[in-house]
Amino acid sequence: MRIILIGFMGSGKTHWGKQVAHRLQLPFFDLDEEVVKAEGQSVTDIFATFGEEHFRLKEKETLERLVEEHESLVLSCGGGTPCFFNNIDYMKKVGIVVWLNTHVDVLLQRLLKEKAKRPLIKDIDDDGLRAYIIRKLNERRMYYEQADVVLDKEDAISMNDFIQTVLHA
Repeated sequence: MRIILIGFMGSGKTHWGKQVAHRLQLPFFDLDEEVVKAEGQSVTDIFATFGEEHFRLKEKETLERLVEEHESLVLSCGGGTPCFFNNIDYMKKVGIVVWLNTHVDVLLQRLLKEKAKRPLIKDIDDDGLRAYIIRKLNERRMYYEQADVVLDKEDAISMNDFIQTVLHA
């Protein structure tokens, strides 16, 4: 079984992914971390040196490699992963895709704390961040909505509910 978590940056994909993987005794991978390992530099440095297009290509290659190497896994994807190179179609073909649909206000609070670590938002002033989140969510919604399962994390869903929802998708 492959469980693939998608959603906007700051939605909790890595947090939930680690918990689900532990509970189901599956290997967990964070796609951004795997790209960093493969490239030997941080996401911020990859963006600065080679640009977003290079990063997105490496992201796709890493996604496909992880799927080929693992019959079962839990994978946390970057916020933009489903939006490039028909990745959403590929993910749906090889696993159960789960969208963590997190409210804009929650995303804003989380991202304000970690702007420096996120290359796509590090140069956006605090006042402009909310507008950026709304704009990007609107651009990405058509990809996110293709997920097999949509979870609104703010509903205080329990781990058992989360797993049962995913397993019955």
